[in-house]
Amino acid sequence: MSEIKVRIGSKNAIKVPSSSSGVSYLSGLNDVNIEGELSDGMVLVYNITTSKWEATLNLTPGNTQNLDINGGNF
Repeated sequence: MSEIKVRIGSKNAIKVPSSSSGVSYLSGLNDVNIEGELSDGMVLVYNITTSKWEATLNLTPGNTQNLDINGGNF
């Protein structure tokens, strides 16, 4: 694959073309489980038991009502 060189500000960068996966909707991905109606404010949450992302409004399912958000390091 050939490199496409672009300039961002005063620095050179390499632009890598990507190929389309052919999926138009998140629900078309194998590791996404979207059941029922979607509504405003839903987020995808990973379910380790099913190994899939699930659309939900509830970030703390079940009786455990604690939530830790770690945004990582930047």
